[in-house]
Amino acid sequence: MLPFNPLSTLSQKELHKRSVYETGKTMLIGYARVSKSDGTQVLDPQIDALIEHGVTSDHIYSDYASGKSDERSGLLACLKVLRAGDVLIVWKLDRLGRNLKHLVTTVHDLSEKGAGFKVLAGQGANIDTATFSGKLIFGIFAALAEFERELISERTKAALTAARARGRKGGAKFALTKAQVRLAQSAMGQKETVISELCKELVITKPTLYRYLAPNGTLRDYGKRVLGVEQ
Repeated sequence: MLPFNPLSTLSQKELHKRSVYETGKTMLIGYARVSKSDGTQVLDPQIDALIEHGVTSDHIYSDYASGKSDERSGLLACLKVLRAGDVLIVWKLDRLGRNLKHLVTTVHDLSEKGAGFKVLAGQGANIDTATFSGKLIFGIFAALAEFERELISERTKAALTAARARGRKGGAKFALTKAQVRLAQSAMGQKETVISELCKELVITKPTLYRYLAPNGTLRDYGKRVLGVEQ
């Protein structure tokens, strides 16, 4: 009697769907995302596409969150479970990355881990890091991301140069004015001062206050910069 072959129970169509990645211990991991959880958007089309490609339902992670959100527990869990040789599959490219830089960084991390990446539909459907052409296309994305970073850097430097030429210094605005720093300095020199009440009066937090002044009222870096004191 011939030994039982589990593949014999699959149709030719089902066999054709099985990914070339599904060899050895390779695992297909799917990720799906929609922005709203109020019922106006559903994950079903993405999940159906992932299952059609061979991803099992228990290996699909999902989020109801904006693509710009950093708080995506499903994506974090998905990336954490991926191992060398596994493949992350998404329906469309915009389901994964919140912007080009984040997308390239994420896939670069997958590459460093030894995992692959594949897009099923949309403008990124040719991206498959297991193929030469897919790597080439993603290399173009990486080059564009680098170009974007350089443009942002150049624009920032140009803006700072222009601001300095007009007598302004770049960087974040100070939370306290000169008068407020002097007030806080005087108050903190008195033992009866309650720091929490002082912060409430100045509408700042304790960590912010301590960037300007030490607990005994002496000036720190931010306080010196606001008052124009030489450091």
